This record gives sequence, C-alpha cells and structure tokens, in this order.
Amino acid sequence: MDPRKVLVFRTVARAGSLSAAARELGWSQPAVSQQLAALEREVGVPLFVRSSRGVTPTEAGRLLLRRADAVAGELHMAGEELASLAELRGGRVRLVAFPSAAATVAPAALKLLAADHPEVEVALVEAEPPEAWASVREGEADVALVFGYDGPPPDSAGSPGALTWLPLAVEPVDLVLPPDHPAGRARAVRLDRLADDTWIGGCPRCRSHLVERCRDAGFEPRLAHETDDYVAVQALVAAGLGVTLLPRSALRAFRHPDVVVRESPSLGHRHVGLVYRPGAEQVPATRAFVERLLRVTSPRGSRGRPRTADRPADPAR
Repeated sequence: MDPRKVLVFRTVARAGSLSAAARELGWSQPAVSQQLAALEREVGVPLFVRSSRGVTPTEAGRLLLRRADAVAGELHMAGEELASLAELRGGRVRLVAFPSAAATVAPAALKLLAADHPEVEVALVEAEPPEAWASVREGEADVALVFGYDGPPPDSAGSPGALTWLPLAVEPVDLVLPPDHPAGRARAVRLDRLADDTWIGGCPRCRSHLVERCRDAGFEPRLAHETDDYVAVQALVAAGLGVTLLPRSALRAFRHPDVVVRESPSLGHRHVGLVYRPGAEQVPATRAFVERLLRVTSPRGSRGRPRTADRPADPAR
C-alpha cells in the first residue's frame, strides 16, 4: 500500500469532499480522484460512499482512517526530529490546552521556551479535554493539556493507539458564592447547606463532577445556567444568580472581585496532565516544551527530562 496515497485518502476523509481536499493539497480534483481510485484498487474494497454532498468513509474507510491518522502523526514526529537535530534550531510544537491551563501554565512554559529556544515555534489551540485528546490521537496536535476529576481522565487507555499520560498537578476544587450569601460567613461550607440554591454548571466534565458531589451530599442540584467560560461563571455568581464549583487554577486565571470563595473537603480535586503519542517526548522541540511545562508545574521547579507516566488513564473510572 502506497503511504502517499494513504495520506491523500486521509486528507479527503478529513476534508469531507474531493474538491476541499484538492484545495488543501494544492492539486487538481481529477488528480486526487485518480489517487483514491488507485488506492481502492490496491486494497480491493471501496473506501468512500460518494454523494452530491461529498464523501463518507465506508467501514473499510473508517478502519483505514484510524491507521492513516497514526501514520500522519508518526511522519510529523519524524519530520520534527530531523528539523530539530541541530541544537533545536527550529521545530514546531502543536499544543492543545483547556481554557484555564491556556491562561496559566501554558503561557509560563511558553515564556521559558521562547527565552531558551526562540526558534522553536509553538501553536496553541484552546479545547476541552475530549476534543484535545482526539486532536492528539488523530495526529492534529503533538501534545494536549487535559484534566480529570478525582483521577486521570477516562480516555482510551489500553486500546490500540493509546496515548501516554504525564501527570503534572493535582488542584483542589473550591465553592464560589455571591458576596451576600449566608454560607460565605463560614470558613468551610458543608455542601448540603446549599441544597436549595440555584447552581451554575461549567464544561460537561465539570458539570458531571458538580452533580456527583451534590448527590454525595444528599441532593440533586438545580442547574439554571451552563457555560464553559469561567469568567462568565463568576459574573453570574457575582450577580447573585447562583453558586458553583471551580478548580483553583480557574480562580488563579481570573478572580471576580465580588465573589466569595470557600474551601470544602467534600469538593474533590482535579488532576491535570499532558497526553501525547508514545515517543513524542523524544522529538527535541516537544521534549524542550515538556521540560519547561514540568518546571512551571512542579513545586520544586523540576528541570529533569519528561518522565514516563506511572500509568495511563484508567478507562474504568
């Protein structure tokens, strides 16, 4: 099987049509069509169902696409290794990070990297953990900052093409209250005291954690508002429209002056870490970034090389 045709197939599958793929590749549409036809002859089965709206992978196409994503990821890492051999004079890292990490640890690590290796480029895209994880798995990103509550995120460990999980930090989750809330007068708040309050939910994982903690306290929270934006969440709380839970780094990234923050031992913790394809930590540019990320997240300012994850995320959690 010709790997060049496989990569053309991947571009078509990701673009959704021959014309869009041709534009992305800088080819003519007939040239793309010829490559696909030749690949289908090689494998002996149709890879796409064609329609006026574009193309849709067949079952065989979906199977090949998973392998094609892995090939694209490995080729990118090989290219970065070759480009970066000469003392990191070049190289590019594609980073995906969830919002509060994009506002806190990522800028700190990027600042260190720029000071030490100004010719290494890092492209940062913001995304929640499921999308970030998928970006690395599909070869669209090199590394992703992700999180899970009360343990590593429950994504794809033990499956073919599983990613490496590198734990970075564990942070507490805090209760955020309006300025005149009666519970704000106590240093620590029992969650069951808020059973009658209106609640504000965050991203799907944060919302699930909030609901689980409230159920553990014996009540079902009444969720009136939902937003992924931790700035908007705090604005809603400050306006007296509800109470919420936020991880500590979200409050470090932005703290509304009119909210009250209280700790509670029943609120759990958020585990923050990095995921990447096995072997990506050996790419010089990626390794340099991970080393600086470890430095800014370690309480002792670790300068060591990226360590192998103790274990990947547990899919049973």
